Amino acid sequence: MVAAVSATEFQSRRAAGALLLDVRNDWELAIAPVPEAKHIPMAEIPQRLGELDPQRETVVICRSGGRSLRVAQFLEQQGFKSVANLTGGVLAWSREVDPSIPEY
Repeated sequence: MVAAVSATEFQSRRAAGALLLDVRNDWELAIAPVPEAKHIPMAEIPQRLGELDPQRETVVICRSGGRSLRVAQFLEQQGFKSVANLTGGVLAWSREVDPSIPEY
């Protein structure tokens, strides 16, 4: 079962070394980029799995939380040790952490 993490909770996890994995499409990233997130579009995750460290805590984000949950489940199935879904996605990030990021 994939853990859920709020945007504000991720801030402390980031300080401890967690990776924020942004699985949105390129056009979405152009509208509302999240600083310091690693961007791999959802469709490219299987081919680019080698770019991720299965031992590092990984929190997955998308626009509202649906795609990121599916990617987080996939990562768990691939043996990643610590994976979570950022609840509410970029929409929550904009409301809770960085209001300069537009909601779309």
